[in-house]
Amino acid sequence: MDTFTFGGELTVPRLGLGAMRMTGPGIRGPPADRDAAVAVLRRAVDLGVRLIDTADAYGPHIGEELVAEALHPYPSDLVISAKGGLTRQGPDRWHAVGRPEYLRQCVEMSLRRLRLDCLDLYHLHRIDPLVPLEDQVGALAELRTEGKIRHIGLSEVDVEEIERARAVTDIAAVQNIFNLTRQRYRDTLDHCTEAGIGFIPFFPLGVGRLARHDGPLATTAATHRTTPAQLALARLLHLSPAVVPIPGTTSVDHLTTNLASADLPLTDSEVSALGRAWTDTGA
Repeated sequence: MDTFTFGGELTVPRLGLGAMRMTGPGIRGPPADRDAAVAVLRRAVDLGVRLIDTADAYGPHIGEELVAEALHPYPSDLVISAKGGLTRQGPDRWHAVGRPEYLRQCVEMSLRRLRLDCLDLYHLHRIDPLVPLEDQVGALAELRTEGKIRHIGLSEVDVEEIERARAVTDIAAVQNIFNLTRQRYRDTLDHCTEAGIGFIPFFPLGVGRLARHDGPLATTAATHRTTPAQLALARLLHLSPAVVPIPGTTSVDHLTTNLASADLPLTDSEVSALGRAWTDTGA
């Protein structure tokens, strides 16, 4: 599998695992089957996954606790990607808080829950519109100077916001929603590719819609003798060498299927055709 290197030093295969869906309904509370979630995390590492993505808002806190329970002590080459700056008011309810003192608290508590001394990759989960972006990113830069963060990322940002953040500190990664049917951030992907910033598309399978065997990719996947999920992920991987998808799952079988997408051969013309098909239909 191809690799990408975040910040010039954190090299991972270009398929990670997202822990968001391992919590309860509405990303709130514990998973229905905690043992199954732990098994998926452990099997992912066994199969060569070296980027595990989580956040303090998942559960809240449960996603980080699951990662530590399943994988600590961590392999030396495993990159844990964490995020902070979102508060929870209930199932599927989120509110950005970017005050520097709160972000410092987020980092300290994530370190404790993940049983780490330093977070490899830490994202500002959302920009708080009530706090200057420079102050939010500046707080994370201070924490990096203190040795508590190794590399800084952003989430749900456009090109202008990336460049404002880069004026304050180096940015190693950007997490934006992006998949075959949601490509609002294509210019951000292109910008990250040119700048050498990792682009981590979340919801790469459209919360499962693109993985369905009766879904929008079913017919095209059949012609390639593959699964819809593999086709959707392979298409993302072919868009840019900076793309590192983090499909989430609670199933070891689905995990294995997703990872096989890295070996699916697609030509440039096939990748372009997939994109045109959705553009032409307005999907």
